Amino acid sequence: MGIFRLGMKPSRLATLFLAVLLSWVLAGCGGVSSGQSQSGGGGGGGGSQNGPCNVVSTGQGASLNGFRPFPADNAWNQDVSGAPVDPNSDAIINFIGPSIGLHPDFGAGLYVGSSMGIPYSVVGAAQSPVSINFTAYGDESDPGPMPIPANAQIEGYPNPGNGDRHVLVLDNSGCFLYELYSASANNDGSWNAGSAAVWDMENDEQRPWTWTSADAAGLPIFPGLVRYDEVANGKIQHAIRFTLPQSQAAMVPPASHWAATSSNPIAPPMGMNLRLKASYDISGFSANVQVILTALKKYGMIMADNGSAMYLSGAPDDRWDNNDLHNLSQVPASAFEVVQMNPIYTAANVPQGAAPSISSFTASPTSVSSGTQVTLSWQASGASYYVISPQIGAVRGSSVTVTPTQTTTYTLYATNQYGRTQASVTVTVQ
Repeated sequence: MGIFRLGMKPSRLATLFLAVLLSWVLAGCGGVSSGQSQSGGGGGGGGSQNGPCNVVSTGQGASLNGFRPFPADNAWNQDVSGAPVDPNSDAIINFIGPSIGLHPDFGAGLYVGSSMGIPYSVVGAAQSPVSINFTAYGDESDPGPMPIPANAQIEGYPNPGNGDRHVLVLDNSGCFLYELYSASANNDGSWNAGSAAVWDMENDEQRPWTWTSADAAGLPIFPGLVRYDEVANGKIQHAIRFTLPQSQAAMVPPASHWAATSSNPIAPPMGMNLRLKASYDISGFSANVQVILTALKKYGMIMADNGSAMYLSGAPDDRWDNNDLHNLSQVPASAFEVVQMNPIYTAANVPQGAAPSISSFTASPTSVSSGTQVTLSWQASGASYYVISPQIGAVRGSSVTVTPTQTTTYTLYATNQYGRTQASVTVTVQ
């Protein structure tokens, strides 16, 4: 059983944002050689350098140009407009507070010197992977290295403070998503993080049951953000991340982790999806707000963390109209219904199964002079994704080429929903 994080604190914008709106590494063991290359690219197959992510622009808050992370059948991307209503829906809405309105936890500009929302950046193949040093939940984190730029924006930038300090980075060359919690940059290019996770955006990855991620529910954060580029394009094609202050010790797939703040059995579990009722009239809202509300009718919103009630997550962007976004507060919790939750996992019925099996992990050759290419190869089964540390990071396929500059022990981590298996091989540099 993993360690259940007590969740992140309620948004620091809970009162402040309302007020203002109302008033308005290098990796170790020689680093990454310039000759490094990868064949294939984590577990589960799929494309790599020429995959669907190549349409995504690079840069801070860059447009995805229509790309949608994860397959169509992923929980973030599923049309739930016709899904059954949970039998406890009314009771859960009453527990939340039927008169509590939606609140956009994102917007334009700064408040008290900090941005509003969770920023993200997109990098390409030129971004080198760097080491991640864990300060809290390393045993439930992906080890890295990860291609996190030294200047990646931390949630709350330019003054992140003591909040959740998320860092989100998409790699449009490998099509992986990297997310850090409680992050801070080091002078040598490496990053510190309370926890971190890598997500294969071409596959339906499942983190190990009871493991956290950069979010309390063990979910990816980025696919649930409201982004300006998609709203301006007239369509959000995914569920939206949201928070509530009270949750029980339970989770609904795809969540893999809980962070209970309530012992009430009617309190929401992590991963719960709230759907805006089809009958709710949205015609009186602006075009941009209608885009958000239409997505809430089709895809719903997924509870991903403990925080302020009915807070929707989004990316900061100076093009947002904060006054217009604030009109979301007119939509009460009573306008929502809970999508049927089945199964609901608790400590009594957490799924059990076999972790991945690694039958071989080899290097050819095993002894080289500095600057000589070495092929790492592996045979494994049952893995959702792979990470090789140091120097490499997330990979797909069954082999990768490295160019070590000093004697290096490489470790292959194979992970699925039941756990992680690892194997190591040493390459001697003479």
